[in-house]
Amino acid sequence: MTLAPGQMLCFALYSAAHAMQAAYAPLLTPYGLTYPQYLVLSALASGGPTGQPGQSLGQIGAHLMLDSNTLTPMVKRMETAGWLVRARNPADERQVLVHLTEAGQTLVAQIAGVPDCFVAQTGLDPDGIEDLRTSLAALRDRMRPR
Repeated sequence: MTLAPGQMLCFALYSAAHAMQAAYAPLLTPYGLTYPQYLVLSALASGGPTGQPGQSLGQIGAHLMLDSNTLTPMVKRMETAGWLVRARNPADERQVLVHLTEAGQTLVAQIAGVPDCFVAQTGLDPDGIEDLRTSLAALRDRMRPR
């Protein structure tokens, strides 16, 4: 028997992802940011998986699970906006490193309260947020091709 979308786990995840991005939109639009751009800024500001300022496009893509054909045009638009700069890695010319500019660092400071606003919309307490994040990350990791 075929399940209706409302009975499918995949649809619950899909629709929750859309609702999450819709909830972020009014928080980010005043800054001229899209949700994926917000994630790139967050990854750069936090030092990403390496904890270091300046990351390669490959590191950002791996951290955010984005392909280069999605990430590269977005990073170029963000560079045009003045939020970051790309430069060849002097130690490995094949690698492009991305750094926040002063304007990008200012923007990161301006959007620092966005996660708290989003958390408030969920109605979950900090333990509930962490439990849900942990469960979803574990599900994602089990579902990824090896």
